[in-house]
Amino acid sequence: MSDVIRTAYRRAWWALLLRGLFALAIGIVILWRPFDSIAAFALVIAWWALFSGVIQVVHAFDLRAVFSRWWVLLLSGLVGIVFGIAAMYYYPSLSLAFAVLWVAWWLLVTGAFGILAAMMERRVGIPWGWALAFGILAIAAGVVALMSPSITLATIMALIAGFAIISGVVHLIGAFKLSSLKADVTEAVRDRAA
Repeated sequence: MSDVIRTAYRRAWWALLLRGLFALAIGIVILWRPFDSIAAFALVIAWWALFSGVIQVVHAFDLRAVFSRWWVLLLSGLVGIVFGIAAMYYYPSLSLAFAVLWVAWWLLVTGAFGILAAMMERRVGIPWGWALAFGILAIAAGVVALMSPSITLATIMALIAGFAIISGVVHLIGAFKLSSLKADVTEAVRDRAA
């Protein structure tokens, strides 16, 4: 194998392996230390809002000469900065309340669109029951999310942990499949050379 292929293989293999191990570690830590994970999640939301807001403000000033509505991006950035600062000041309650409201809002809007889609499907004569059931279920989940913030946070953290663990396993499988593929390619190259 050429040096370029070997280098690409090593980088891809290490990247898959490290990402897999890191994702597994995150998932396990979330399950092992749920309250610390929720506190960290709140901090990530606050820092992300602040960081994103600053980037949007800078970007708005960069676009000022070419985009007439640059002030919309500026306003959005300022809102992000204010929220980030407020979320750090009222840590962790504001960030966690935001996460709960965001999930609840998402469920309610998704449910409303599901019910709307069911009505449209019914009008054109195609099966609409599943869309209606999905819409009603999403709205019910949104109401539960609003009424039970602690359950919503636990669910969010469980989903993050589950995604991290599954992602980690998939990356590790990919790393070992890549390792197996390297052995197959090396053997094929040897056979071709002989």
